[in-house]
Amino acid sequence: MAGNRVSGEEGGGGTAPRSMDFAQKVKRFPESVCRKAWELGRDDPRRPIHALKVGLSLTLVSLLYLTEPLFEGVGQNSLWAVITVVVVLEFTAGATLCKGLNRGFGTLCAASLAFFIEYIVQKSGRVCRAIFIGVSVFLIGATCTYLRFFPYIKKNYDYGVVIFLLTFNLITVSSYRVDNVLKIAHERIYTIAIGCGLCLIMSLLVFPNWSGEDLHNSMVSKLEDLATSIEACVNGYFQDAEIETIRKQSSKDPIYKRYRAVLDSKSTDETLALFASWEPRQHSIHCYRYPWQQYVKLGTVLRGFGYTAVALHGCLESEIQTPKSVRALFKDPCIRVAREVAKVLIELANSIRDRRRCSPVVLSDHLEEALQDLNTAIKSQPRLFLGSDQVQATNMLAVAAAAANQKSNKNSGVSLSSVKTDSSALFEWKHKRIQEISKSERKVLRPTLSKIVITSLEFSEALPFAAFASLLVETAARLELVIEEVEELGRVAGFKEYEGEPNVEILVNAPRTPTNNDFPAHPME
Repeated sequence: MAGNRVSGEEGGGGTAPRSMDFAQKVKRFPESVCRKAWELGRDDPRRPIHALKVGLSLTLVSLLYLTEPLFEGVGQNSLWAVITVVVVLEFTAGATLCKGLNRGFGTLCAASLAFFIEYIVQKSGRVCRAIFIGVSVFLIGATCTYLRFFPYIKKNYDYGVVIFLLTFNLITVSSYRVDNVLKIAHERIYTIAIGCGLCLIMSLLVFPNWSGEDLHNSMVSKLEDLATSIEACVNGYFQDAEIETIRKQSSKDPIYKRYRAVLDSKSTDETLALFASWEPRQHSIHCYRYPWQQYVKLGTVLRGFGYTAVALHGCLESEIQTPKSVRALFKDPCIRVAREVAKVLIELANSIRDRRRCSPVVLSDHLEEALQDLNTAIKSQPRLFLGSDQVQATNMLAVAAAAANQKSNKNSGVSLSSVKTDSSALFEWKHKRIQEISKSERKVLRPTLSKIVITSLEFSEALPFAAFASLLVETAARLELVIEEVEELGRVAGFKEYEGEPNVEILVNAPRTPTNNDFPAHPME
């Protein structure tokens, strides 16, 4: 009894803190929700404005059902206007135009086809009419579904085909049992037209949000994020902080989120470009179609460029790190290369933001000089990358000694079995050792031996930095692809010509595009 009482008290003592924690979470829940809502609105003020626009649109369209005169003119189908507003009214004007026009055009085509079929079968018998309707539904349903597999239809008009198929089946099948189906179809078309018209007015005239502007600004943000990521990765590589501290902070580092956002932007870019193609031309008096797909191509190039930032960031998390003393020898030229790369990316971002052509000398001689300085610094330290023959021989002896120690540890404690020399005794000894050594012990030996081999080689100290320097040079070389895409975007989109004197901090003389040929294949060449 005493034991039960004690255990009950302990159980009660454990339940009470949990109940208190739950009560505290319930009390803090409204505050956390309000804080999260405030942060969302502060990050993008357009979000609360869009929410108010949707609420106002639903209130206005509900008057069709709530007001007696409007309800008598429209009828029960006024609820379709409410459904249309909920489905069609999107965050950007391009998305609303795409869905609204698809919905309206699909409804109109479906109603016209349904009226045509009704006109054909209205004088036929009831059985023939049912057969004709069934065959029509089958053919139209199969045809529309197959059309949705075409890439162009799926990309631009998938929603319209779905609405066409839905409306056609509702009208055609209902006409078999309802006499005034034409009146119902007319009312449905009117209500959907009212809902779509209200959505277009709210999207285009009341604080409009343009998909084209979002796509344009996202390219500027990507270039700036890549510039910040690359410069921060190089600076972090030469910091005095311990590598374990860098690893712990890498997953929460805002730099990680910056280049991650660039790599994950493919679907967003394609969606924004699609919706922007439905929007009216805003940035020029010319009537030609704005090349939104060129932004998608630029985004593809930026994602390829962003992988170099991922690789540079991975050097900070490598298991084998170059000693601080070795890294310090190449700190200044590496930081200078990263700074010049960041300057070029910032200049490209500014040119897109201002819708002007790039400076004719956007790729400056400062970057070339920084690359040459890094090349000279690597050539001045040949022993770090090659090592002497004597040291290599010593390293090989150390590796052999480590392997011998591992083997001697395995053979310890089995001297009695060594007396037997026949094959059966050897098999018995192997079977006994397999039983003695557990799987966990055998798994520990392999990485231990491999780490001894790796750390005993002298070139492993400079090998991580060699990879880091190679990636840094690759980053500078890939700038040419980014510059070409930005120049092509400015040419096709009709950006204004560059005006003004070059920035002395970024631009000096005529450029020479850096490539991997600036560095020899081997540090000693």
